[in-house]
Amino acid sequence: MKKIVTLSHGSGGKTTQDFIKDHILSRFDFPPLEELLDSALLEFSGRLAFTTDAFVVRPIFFPGGDIGKLAVSGSVNDLAAVAAQPLFLSVSLILEEGLELEELDLVLESMKKTCDEVGMKLATGDTKVVEKGAGDKIYISTSGIGARKQNPDPRPGLIRPGDLILVTGGIGEHGIAVLQARERFFKDLEVNSDCAPLWPLVEILLKERVKIHAMRDPTRGGLATALSELARESNLCLEIEEEKIPVQETVRGACEMLGLDPLYLACEGRMIIILPPEDSLKGLNLLKEHPLGRGAVSIGRCLEKPPGIALLSTKIGGRRVLSPLAGEQLPRIC
Repeated sequence: MKKIVTLSHGSGGKTTQDFIKDHILSRFDFPPLEELLDSALLEFSGRLAFTTDAFVVRPIFFPGGDIGKLAVSGSVNDLAAVAAQPLFLSVSLILEEGLELEELDLVLESMKKTCDEVGMKLATGDTKVVEKGAGDKIYISTSGIGARKQNPDPRPGLIRPGDLILVTGGIGEHGIAVLQARERFFKDLEVNSDCAPLWPLVEILLKERVKIHAMRDPTRGGLATALSELARESNLCLEIEEEKIPVQETVRGACEMLGLDPLYLACEGRMIIILPPEDSLKGLNLLKEHPLGRGAVSIGRCLEKPPGIALLSTKIGGRRVLSPLAGEQLPRIC
């Protein structure tokens, strides 16, 4: 008989203690975690970045990833977007009664592997269990702490007219991968999520002293929404060229069949990076040398006018304003 999560796993008693020992501490080797104090006691001196997020993707396993990899990558990428090296992670697990422990172990293994890829340590966490039917297998909330590695920190206020806009790879792959795994609209469609922790890419740029003006990971709302936000926050015009935007042919085809715009599909392993002209070519070449940035391209530039908007120069010579996503194009994708 398969072992499953029961309400007693979240009771705080012996079953909870055994669960933490057998499924968490056996994987994540970090002394402050092993002490099981009410708060992790951490040693650090320097400038910190702090982020928090929650993940409710359905299904919890999809081509190219799972909710565990997604959760860790999400926190890592939020830190990376401000040039902060991931250090410590907090994880809260909301488990549904009846979840198979074998599935949970796969998620935890994925989290451990992703943490190890960037040297991040699970420092503290919590587990709660809800009644069967009150959840969707597993929800994960994370908080991440990182060490800020560039001064001044990348932010929209540093963007200047003439800066180049780079994206580290093809867009929309996560959104289509999750949608296909959930709905099976296409019999033979094979698309892997781009889900990945991107600190190694940012670290390469910092080590080679590439000056980064701003970054943003285009998750919910996709590339278009992220560019719109950066334009508004910098009070500049961010113009991109449609023909330069990398979109995998399978993603493009699926979008055309379903009436979706790839510019608004979530990415979970891509970064928008805005660099000054003198550093853009060097930065692009460095990105392309790494497996996570092999598909990196320059897609546009920053202009003084019209201020506060993102524009798309279309293949037929027109221009289209990229507004933030209205509503929800695809629910439960991250």
